[in-house]
Amino acid sequence: MPSGNDSCMRGQESVGYFSCLIGLWEEWIGLGNLEDYLNYLDYLVWVFTPLVIVFILPLFILLFLYLSILFLHVYKRKNELKEAYSNNPWDGARKTLATLWDGHATIWHGYEIHGLEKIPDKGPALIVYYHGAIPIDYYYFLANVIIHKGRTCHSVADHFLFKLPGFKLLLEVFSVMHGPQKECVNALKNGHLLGISPGGVREALFSDESYVLLWGNRKGFAQVAIDAKVPIIPMFTQNVREGFRSLGSIRLYRWLYEKFRLPIVPIYGGFPVKFRTYLGDPIPYDPNLTAAELADKVRYAVQSLIDRHQKIPGNILRALLERFHRRHKED
Repeated sequence: MPSGNDSCMRGQESVGYFSCLIGLWEEWIGLGNLEDYLNYLDYLVWVFTPLVIVFILPLFILLFLYLSILFLHVYKRKNELKEAYSNNPWDGARKTLATLWDGHATIWHGYEIHGLEKIPDKGPALIVYYHGAIPIDYYYFLANVIIHKGRTCHSVADHFLFKLPGFKLLLEVFSVMHGPQKECVNALKNGHLLGISPGGVREALFSDESYVLLWGNRKGFAQVAIDAKVPIIPMFTQNVREGFRSLGSIRLYRWLYEKFRLPIVPIYGGFPVKFRTYLGDPIPYDPNLTAAELADKVRYAVQSLIDRHQKIPGNILRALLERFHRRHKED
């Protein structure tokens, strides 16, 4: 039986001119296979949508940071006339943002903090913590210190953070420094809290669900504590690597970082896993310890928190399920 197009070509009168044109056009663009194409496209969407989502979610943290910056700029304009009459015009802004971040922590991660009473109400202390792929747990910790202790914890961050567009005001308001030892010692001697991760960006990008500490031979943080004569408080957050993960196992990214200090390792995640931050017992100042000895002691304390509170290797599904029950590794 001849097709419609064959009929057109043979000049059969039963087929109209426009019908022939439509039939030829459909055959030319392949509409006959359109259903197959749509089914294939639907399959591709089904496969790649979860991958797209897990790489987009980390961008929402960056967006939240920029929204925080925008709020600070608005707050700054609002209080231009009040600055001359206030000892610290940024207290309200810090407390407002701390409340927002604490709300995010509670809703998205069911965040808990254990041992906050070990943070002194007054006086200096150095907080040393394990660095996740995105240190969002540290942001939550800072928010809790502001809310429950009424204090601002100064922080040490990598140089690249100071090069991000628009971040200057946020870093100034929350007392973030790039970490010269002298500046750190001065902050502690002035009675402030100070947070630092000896693993830094390297630990953030290249540690994994095994929670390996990548401190190398770093002992500058220990020397800071010795010079300032302050205690060190170890800190670790359970499941921080299940919230966000990096592709640091790919050798090219490690080579680029070690060669050019380019922190360009892709990060994915944003999973609403259970976060619990644990603060260990303070390690008091001991004039008889060298910086190397103190660094080893602090490393052991942080590692002990990991061993006690984190199931290794970390598992995203298990960390998600912990949102729905209270059983977890020993508190």
